[in-house]
Amino acid sequence: MLSLKHVTKHRFRSKTLFSSVLHPHTYTILSQSSPSASTSSCPPSTSTPFFVTVNDVAASFKSWFRARHRSRDPLVCRIFEILSSSDDFSAALSSLSLPLTESFVLRVLRHGAANGDILSCLKFFDWAGRQPGFYHTRATFITVFHILSRANLMPLVLDFLYSFRKRVFAHRVRFNDILVVGYAIAGKPEVALQLFGKMRFHGLDLDCVGYHVLLSALVEHNYFNAFDVIVRHIRGRGYESHVTNVIIIKCLCRQGRLDEAEGFLNGLVCRGTELQGPEVSFLVTTLCESNRFERAVELVRQFGNSGLVPLEHAYGMWIRGLVQVGRVDEALEFFMQKKGSEGYFPATVRYNVLICRLLRENRLHQVYDLLMDMNESCIPPDVVTMNAVLCFFCKVGMADVALELYNSRSQFGLSLNHIAYKYLILTLCWDGSIKEAYSVLTSCVHQGYFPDRQAFATLANALCRESMIDEMKELLHLALERDFMPNASTYNKFISALCQAGRVEDSYLIHGELNNVAARVSYVMMITGFIKSNRGDIAARILVEMAEKGHKLTRPLCRAAICCLFDMDNPRARVFNLLEMLTHHRPHCQIYNHFIEASVHAMKPELAREVFELMQLNGVRPNLSSHVLMLKSYLKSRRISDALNYFNNLRCQGLAGGKLYKCLIFHLCKSNNIDIAVELLFDMLKVGLSPSSACFEDLVQKLCSLRRYHEAMHLVNVHEKMGRRLTSFLGNALLFHSLISPQIYDIFIHLRGVKEGEFSGNSKLSLIIGAFSGRLRVSHSIEDLEQLIAKCFTPDIFTYNLLLRKVANSDMDQAHELFDRICQRGYEPNCWTYDIMVRGFSNQGRKDVAKQWVEEMFRKGFYHRQ
Repeated sequence: MLSLKHVTKHRFRSKTLFSSVLHPHTYTILSQSSPSASTSSCPPSTSTPFFVTVNDVAASFKSWFRARHRSRDPLVCRIFEILSSSDDFSAALSSLSLPLTESFVLRVLRHGAANGDILSCLKFFDWAGRQPGFYHTRATFITVFHILSRANLMPLVLDFLYSFRKRVFAHRVRFNDILVVGYAIAGKPEVALQLFGKMRFHGLDLDCVGYHVLLSALVEHNYFNAFDVIVRHIRGRGYESHVTNVIIIKCLCRQGRLDEAEGFLNGLVCRGTELQGPEVSFLVTTLCESNRFERAVELVRQFGNSGLVPLEHAYGMWIRGLVQVGRVDEALEFFMQKKGSEGYFPATVRYNVLICRLLRENRLHQVYDLLMDMNESCIPPDVVTMNAVLCFFCKVGMADVALELYNSRSQFGLSLNHIAYKYLILTLCWDGSIKEAYSVLTSCVHQGYFPDRQAFATLANALCRESMIDEMKELLHLALERDFMPNASTYNKFISALCQAGRVEDSYLIHGELNNVAARVSYVMMITGFIKSNRGDIAARILVEMAEKGHKLTRPLCRAAICCLFDMDNPRARVFNLLEMLTHHRPHCQIYNHFIEASVHAMKPELAREVFELMQLNGVRPNLSSHVLMLKSYLKSRRISDALNYFNNLRCQGLAGGKLYKCLIFHLCKSNNIDIAVELLFDMLKVGLSPSSACFEDLVQKLCSLRRYHEAMHLVNVHEKMGRRLTSFLGNALLFHSLISPQIYDIFIHLRGVKEGEFSGNSKLSLIIGAFSGRLRVSHSIEDLEQLIAKCFTPDIFTYNLLLRKVANSDMDQAHELFDRICQRGYEPNCWTYDIMVRGFSNQGRKDVAKQWVEEMFRKGFYHRQ
């Protein structure tokens, strides 16, 4: 197997650190003489690239990790394998015939704590306490308390202590000691002091360990007055030791009494007391935090040279102090200096301090260098180191290697912390390995961790994007069980994913379960989903909630929901019930208009009339849209006389404006009541209203389709006399019907008073109509005709199709040129354009060319009409 250094050296030190992947599962490693390493001081040699797979890189790190694992207690390792691999671990542990003593239980618990496997520790503690003949001692309780406190699981400690006070334990447990120590560790020193006072009242006392745990808790929570009292108790009972000294130094540092702390240390040194390191550590760290680095350096040298403090510990304290205040470069420089001059290598814990800080700052090259130094110096990695390695591979984008190490974690006792879990989940999501990321999360939850908001949102969004609905539901339930509420964005994406997957009922259940304020788009998707499944009652319920949450109700959404109610039993009652709920607090004209429009759409004019009358009955004044909708309700149901009566009534009230006229003219044209429509247009002109161009377009189109060209041309003249330019729609209508009926030219020149053969500037349109109708033979090119059209009205693709159709009747080569020109001028050919070209070539017998145009037509998504 390749060594760790051999496999990864050039991979991570070359300039192509993150971009040298040539294959998704293969990394390229070049020799130092390669171009990417040309700045190396090594002599040139033949460039020989070789490949290292994911398994090679992962195997190299696994080999390093196993070196630590092989030195571990095999029985304890087997216990944790059982605890982590099976929920039914009781029988498997019993079959091992374990020697359950206080020392053995402590050994197992400390092993789990060192590897961060909190859940397994709790499982074993609970199992051991239920075994016949074994009783937990104060030492085992305190160890578990410390494990939970370091994992920030104080509520568990407090819950245990609460139940502990209500239970009767065997005489082997010092009941009061456990309570005092437990509350002290759980961060409740005030409760611990009360219990200690009751103990002293009853003539009971703490032992040395209990006193020091209580003393440390008082320092942590700044109970400095009580601290002095407890110190006197400790000294009076002869319990004073180096632990006492450490806590006193810590207390002085917490109060900012650094000179007193230094004097206290000097007093210990003068008395010849051998220091074990932590005494100096607190002082050096506090000096660094107070920016008194020079004094901290002097202390490191002073105590290091005294021989009363281990030299390694003195250096380690200095490195730690520098790192904690962010002076990482100085810490690295100090490390390299001592390594070169004295061969100093810090312990694993000091390496971890440097590596974790560099990881946080994304200084990944230096992280790699330190990992290599640890490996070459045979410094075994601990669980923190292994977690840092996993984070390192995640940060450099090598998710495959990180995942391989994670999947093999049981081989070397890797227990991930919450940061490693977070980075692994994030990296797998970014890498597209969503199933793997979800699997990591379930393992993370099983180990007692739950991802932070960033990791949760990233995974949730990825699950929604990939439509992994069941996994997302499970993730959401895991979050809710822990009182972890997803943010609004995640919530809305999940609702959207459920609706897109057709699981609209689930989306509504989730919506109700979360009791969150959904985004407008989520409400729309749920309503649309229930409408599609013909559940108008639920769609109506969500519509009401949407309005209550302050979201705007749009016309199409309301119309769809109301029309869905029409397809259910007892539709009238359902519709008016919905109307009542939407207008109960604040009746608004727009809401009534939505219901009128839905009734119009469903061809229910009587219902529309009822809503209209109810609106007035409730004191809401109809607006112009209300009147237009009522007019449409009569017209769409072919009740022309009712529509005209309604319109005349409005006209008598002075409410008939241009919008009402336009609506009436459009629908009258559509229902072939063209004479009434024309009469209304001229009525508009009489009363001083200006009909829109759309009114003229509707009338001209209908008159031309009925071949009433004389009236159509008269309306075109009226349109132009109003000072308006000919619209593209009107121009195209005239040209189109000129191709169909040549007589339109005769009518045009008669109405315009243009003599045949005379073409003034005012008769460009007559020239174009004459050319299209075939009445005139023109010598102008097709481009000249284009220019003439452009002077009369703005051409569009319909205009060019008409030109193309005319040209295709005589010259397909010229038609092809015109087609190219259409594209060059930015117009998008449509199905009719291609159809003209196909028919033109077919009519000229050019079948092969016509076939090519048919194929091109199919490629564009159009189909040739035979």
